[in-house]
Amino acid sequence: QVQLVESGGGLVQAGGSLRLSCAASGRTFGRFAMGWFRQAPGKEREPVAAISWSAIYTYYTDSVKGRFTISRDNTKNTLYLQMTSLKPEDTAIYYCVADSKWATIAGTPEYWGQGLQVTVSS
Repeated sequence: QVQLVESGGGLVQAGGSLRLSCAASGRTFGRFAMGWFRQAPGKEREPVAAISWSAIYTYYTDSVKGRFTISRDNTKNTLYLQMTSLKPEDTAIYYCVADSKWATIAGTPEYWGQGLQVTVSS
C-alpha cells in the first residue's frame, strides 16, 4: 500500500504561483511513478503531469506545458508540482497519484491521495 497526502493548495490570483506537495508513505516511494490529476467542476478527471521513478521521464498535458513543473525528491518521499502563470481554468481539485508502472500513471493509477482544492481567481 502507498499512502499519499497532498498539501499546498489554496486561493491565488490569476498569474500567480503555487507549489503543491505530496508526501508518500508505505511501500518504496523511489520505485513508483508519480503524478498529478485534477478535476474541475462539471468535468472529468484529467492527468496533469507525471514523472517516472528515476525522474528521467516526464509527462505534461498540453494546457500546462511551460507553466507547470513536476519534480520529486526520493530522499524525502515527496512529489512536487510547481504551478506558475496560473489561470482561472486551472481551478480544480488536484490529486496526487502513484503507480508501479510508468505506462499507466497517466491513465489508471493504482493509488490516489484525497485531493486538495486549487482556486484561481480572475
